[in-house]
Amino acid sequence: MESRIEISEMLKRARSYEQKNVTEEMERQKPSFHACVPVGWLNDPNGFSVYQGKYHLFYQYHPYDKVWGPMHWGHSVSEDMVTWEQLPAVLAPDMDYDRAGCFSGSALEYKGKHILLYTGVSEKEENGEKNVRQVQCLAVGDGIDYQKIEGNPVITAELLPEGSSKEDFRDPKIWREGDTFYAVAGSRSRDGSGQIPVFVSKDLKEWKFLSILDQCRNEYGKMWECPDFFFLDQKAVLLVSPQDMQAEGLEFHCGNGTLCVIGTCGKEEYVMRREAVQSVDYGLDFYAPQTTVTPDGRRVMVAWLQSWDNHMVPEEFRWSGMMTIPRELHVKNGRLIQNPVRELEQYYGEKTEYKNVSVQEKCQLEGICGRQIDMTVEVRGQEYDKFKIYLAMNERFCSTVTYDRREGILTFDRKYSGDRRDRVHSRDMQAEEKEGKLKLRILMDKYSVEIFLNDGERAMTSLIYTEETASMIAFEARGKAEVSICKFNLIK
Repeated sequence: MESRIEISEMLKRARSYEQKNVTEEMERQKPSFHACVPVGWLNDPNGFSVYQGKYHLFYQYHPYDKVWGPMHWGHSVSEDMVTWEQLPAVLAPDMDYDRAGCFSGSALEYKGKHILLYTGVSEKEENGEKNVRQVQCLAVGDGIDYQKIEGNPVITAELLPEGSSKEDFRDPKIWREGDTFYAVAGSRSRDGSGQIPVFVSKDLKEWKFLSILDQCRNEYGKMWECPDFFFLDQKAVLLVSPQDMQAEGLEFHCGNGTLCVIGTCGKEEYVMRREAVQSVDYGLDFYAPQTTVTPDGRRVMVAWLQSWDNHMVPEEFRWSGMMTIPRELHVKNGRLIQNPVRELEQYYGEKTEYKNVSVQEKCQLEGICGRQIDMTVEVRGQEYDKFKIYLAMNERFCSTVTYDRREGILTFDRKYSGDRRDRVHSRDMQAEEKEGKLKLRILMDKYSVEIFLNDGERAMTSLIYTEETASMIAFEARGKAEVSICKFNLIK
């Protein structure tokens, strides 16, 4: 595709590599309903936005290998957030201020143009030491091609409070209120832990520091990455992805996690007053969530369906990385509620349904199988203490979802999924029955399992690279459980 904006040789090379290296076999490997990388490596979602009536989703991208490398921006577009079309890469690390990488950022539509605000990273040797700087930069485009502006960078660490890190300052999220632009970013404060500064501008080029929206104070991990801030259901919501978390009960796991702060915030001072803090997702593979607003007013979130310390990909694949299904968000009873976007229902195929089936010993039900499904399971009864669902099962492999009724814990376990590496394979989250039942919605798309508990009050997202022929599903109870199941095949 010929560019309508003069682009660098580095970006031309990336686009050419995409065209030459994406094969039909590679496309068949990929999930059908989740945004995915064309070739190479994908991580954080970037620039999730609506432009000229379509959903645009960019992402951290290293086209030349399936491991993290010099960061580009890849690009996908969709009319419904379920079927995604790959477009050519839009950013390459080709300027002095972003030579070490075009890191994460965001986007919005303004005066007919698509505005990208991203982190540029540079590295220079000074006095025998490597000097890393992270700055925020603008690019303007038309949905296909994007031009970095001459005045970059537009936000630098010199605007931050004294003592803030100049090296850890990244991932800006931009929004507009009337004729004023705002942006939050991830930063590290004087005490070495995360803070979220707010910046304000009238013209997108001249920015001023406004406030510290919230800060970690070494309570939730260290550096806070990929912030997103918005108002929803009369509450202020801050999403961040903390690094170096320590486990805390069932709410937070070790390593790179996700954090949702719910509270209040005035639109003059922009300082969060916390009312609740929770994880965004409790699974093995979820990081760097970012949101947008749909034309009909829904707040929708997408995230990287993978993790840093627990990274996994089959050896035979030449690609690594996908996004979660986009999720509609609400705040209810002090919690973030999330469920798959309603557009997914347009892809429902054959329906299989069972009502009030008695389950004790491990059993299969006719028609309940598959690897591309949307299945709701409701469990009732007073005569069981554990209930288990076997997914992606054959004679050798399976992954399981187990509800321990006595402990009030839901566990996802993939240790028998076929993985050969010594990595984390299970994770727990709190679960409790509502109105006498436990309700699970399980969304599968070849290699992903996204679980939504009790109409989205908690979510648990994980990868399983089990061979695709393992498609059986089974149910088992210790004691006797009454189970109702509604399963749709997902088809294109």
